[in-house]
Amino acid sequence: MKKLSSLIWLCLIVLISACSTKTAVAPIPNSSSSVVSIKKDVEILSDDKMEGREVGTPGEIMAAKYISDRMKELGLNPMGTDGYYQYFSKKVSANPHGEVSEGDKEVKGRNVVGFIDNKAKYTVVLGAHYDHLGYGGFGSLYVGPPAIHNGADDNASGVAGMLHIAEEMLKAEYDAFNYMFIAFSGEEKGLWGSNYFAKHPTIGKEGINYMVNMDMIGRLGDERKLLMYGSGTSPLWSKIIPRKSTFNIKDDPSGMGPTDHTSFYLEDIPVLSFFTGQHSDYHKPSDDAHLINYKGINEITDFIINIIARSTSEGKLAFTKTKDATQEKMSFKVTLGVMPDYLYDGEGMKMDGVKEDRPASNSGMIKGDVVVKMGDLKIADMTGYMKALSQFEPGQTVPVTILRDGKAMVMDVTF
Repeated sequence: MKKLSSLIWLCLIVLISACSTKTAVAPIPNSSSSVVSIKKDVEILSDDKMEGREVGTPGEIMAAKYISDRMKELGLNPMGTDGYYQYFSKKVSANPHGEVSEGDKEVKGRNVVGFIDNKAKYTVVLGAHYDHLGYGGFGSLYVGPPAIHNGADDNASGVAGMLHIAEEMLKAEYDAFNYMFIAFSGEEKGLWGSNYFAKHPTIGKEGINYMVNMDMIGRLGDERKLLMYGSGTSPLWSKIIPRKSTFNIKDDPSGMGPTDHTSFYLEDIPVLSFFTGQHSDYHKPSDDAHLINYKGINEITDFIINIIARSTSEGKLAFTKTKDATQEKMSFKVTLGVMPDYLYDGEGMKMDGVKEDRPASNSGMIKGDVVVKMGDLKIADMTGYMKALSQFEPGQTVPVTILRDGKAMVMDVTF
């Protein structure tokens, strides 16, 4: 498909049914009003008043109320089990590394679900998680006293993008499918909300066509790198996804990933998930609204809407099981203590961050280093890195070869 102009998008005329005369028209990108709306949603959801939106807390309840009010304001129909809400609960061990016991507390969370009912046979699900880490604790990479983790990128950005898509879908006439918009909670604890919905959908599961997820889409950089998971989960994605775009897309065919689309993939539903990359503010109090690329969110959501428009003539998408490295049985007794760069497409595993006082930092490794060998094991990619880690034991010292500014260096790492 030809690149879309910044002034006008190509009208996409789709044959929906023999009796329908409506057409699908892609939106005009980079609308200033759209950017303002996206910015407002991110700023409100990542405000200190939300206290980090940890599942089961007053901040999560406040955020859910805001999202449900926005859905109502937009004109989405409620499609939870109680209005817009779908409640779920989970027992949590007092010891994050221990087993759940009878005396442990139960956390109650809520998904927020809105719906566009076009009386169509199939429904497209669009989702983003709205919970974050509260004041830190388990999952935080922050070293210091408790502080509010606002999660502007993670994942107020995805929720704002989802709400913007809902607004655009209501303006346009995409009546080939119904559209469901879900703000999940409990993602940071282990995909609680999306897992619950996938097992207890508020519409018939057989009617779900595919799921699109947005998690951390707020840091589109100058290189315009965009990671897209799930392109191998349907044979039709290769036809539907535009081959040319203004993004530098890194394509991961796997339906498995560290966010909510995985819950749908495991139910044999085709998925796509979008991500602009890790950064030094990830899971820290510094992930704030002033660092978000709002125009970038708008551009990504326009790209997603274009994919949806291109899918309307395809009917029900066939599902394909993908080969997933995460399905291989690997147990990890050690870690380097780094944040991988998931958008890196070269050989090896590139570090996007190095945690203090962990094996990598203690050996002298820094952000930007690329691991290409651990012991006698060559590291071609993330899968190779994971397989290598599973071979080592605590206390073991291993020579690790890295590339720094193109030069090979060997450092001894003690796990």
